Amino acid sequence: MTTADGKRDGGRIEILGELHGEVMIFQPLSIKEISPGGCLVETAFPLHLDSLHDVRLTLGDRSVVVKCRVAHSRISDVEQEIVTYRSGMEFIEPTEHARGAVGEFIEEIKAGRRPA
Repeated sequence: MTTADGKRDGGRIEILGELHGEVMIFQPLSIKEISPGGCLVETAFPLHLDSLHDVRLTLGDRSVVVKCRVAHSRISDVEQEIVTYRSGMEFIEPTEHARGAVGEFIEEIKAGRRPA
């Protein structure tokens, strides 16, 4: 952190040995199934079991971000050198806004599939 005058508010400490971290970046994924409690996604990369991710869902004309836990993951297809993974994602404590958006999106899909 820096102060208003641009100076650090504390000195840096050199790490002797190793200290690991990870960078979080958004990667594209395809949502194959969705329910009020989670979704099944398809990716070009593996997701680690029990890892937590912020997932942006584009639900029609709305977009929400939900925290998800990887419940299961497996290779779903191998074509030449391209591997595709399918992973079940559980929504973790979604906000009321996110729950409402997912619920309304699911109802819109169901209504569109009902015979007239």
